Amino acid sequence: MSTNPSREPGLSIRPDTMWLAGILRADQIRRDTLVSLVATWGDDEAREDILLQLDALAEAVASPREGELDHLIGAVEDAAAMDDAEVRIDLAAALRLRAELDAVIETLGRFNPAAVARPVALPRRQDRRAS
Repeated sequence: MSTNPSREPGLSIRPDTMWLAGILRADQIRRDTLVSLVATWGDDEAREDILLQLDALAEAVASPREGELDHLIGAVEDAAAMDDAEVRIDLAAALRLRAELDAVIETLGRFNPAAVARPVALPRRQDRRAS
């Protein structure tokens, strides 16, 4: 496991150890997934369906065919009545993530700075009316 320089590593973006890709970490999605699974687990009928879907997924993991894992993961999510894997981000987190992403982009583009240069921003419509 690598060191994460973020003030909030549970929701962060950092370069991988080789500096070839960025890694997005969103622990809240894992937490919500497990809580959703356990919440449905209390219903005996739902538990049986979840177990059947997990067994099918376990068999497929051994020798997956194209598209099979996505389908079986979807079946587990349906059986457990899981919501979409989303994280709500407020302005403070969005600004922090933008700064982290900018740092990752700079690292990834170290050999091709022209590819990662930000385009010159044109004035927004309301700014043009004011002048």
